[in-house]
Amino acid sequence: MIIKSQIELKEPENGLYLVSTPLGNLKDITLRAIEVLKGSDFILCEDTRVSKNLMDKYEIKTKLISNHKFNEKKNLSKIIEYLKSGKVISLISDAGTPSISDPGAILVRECNYNGIKIFPIPGPSAVLAAVSISGFSDKFLFYGFFPEKKKFLISELERLSNFENTLVFFVSPKKINKIIPEIKKKFTGRKILLCREITKFYEEYIRKEVDDLDLFEKEPKGELTIVISEKLGIKNNSEKLNESDKNIIKQMIKKFSIKEITNLIGKNKKISKKEIYNYCLKLKNEK
Repeated sequence: MIIKSQIELKEPENGLYLVSTPLGNLKDITLRAIEVLKGSDFILCEDTRVSKNLMDKYEIKTKLISNHKFNEKKNLSKIIEYLKSGKVISLISDAGTPSISDPGAILVRECNYNGIKIFPIPGPSAVLAAVSISGFSDKFLFYGFFPEKKKFLISELERLSNFENTLVFFVSPKKINKIIPEIKKKFTGRKILLCREITKFYEEYIRKEVDDLDLFEKEPKGELTIVISEKLGIKNNSEKLNESDKNIIKQMIKKFSIKEITNLIGKNKKISKKEIYNYCLKLKNEK
């Protein structure tokens, strides 16, 4: 389907508009986004209280309709009915680009099925913002949020650890300290960037080696966007742990932490940190 350019249109064409909104700083919105929101018949949003702040700032009077993960299926038939009748409807999330780890994908699929036009209004994205300042490879995989159950979380991290390029995912502040130990096990030897409150007053960017990552002393405020670097420094000609190395580690394991042993052994030999770390972990588990 070829969608006509919006450049010369005075009013939005009938259809669904996915409008990107600011991550935090309300000035991070495009002129076109404001124009489309003002020209819509309805705006679907996650939390009307959050979206009202943006609407008030730019004097957007369009009616807001609550559309979150708990009611989006219930709303679906009514919204499709509005769109079929010629209405212009915008979909926004609390922050960033809608339908990316936010409500919207179900509606987009239904619009496609019904032949309803869909228009993206690009703008802020936490994923691209985080990758752009990471300094890591721009070849990346965006995962989104992890599964709730620990066994599925572990299996997903194990699978992702084999991916050689940059990884990006979202983590809620309540779960970050549960995920950090698993990240350290699976991504040793890589770098990490933790982005918190992007563009907001208390924005923070934490850059570390994965092996040096610590738990948060208290629950951080705001959802985190986490970027893990591509695989670093692991060469095909890397050495393997020999029996002498293993005996030294067995003696060290009683006095030093796994991180200290990994750094000490890895500094003097061309052995991947992951292999040293895994052997230390095996010894610890055998106790």
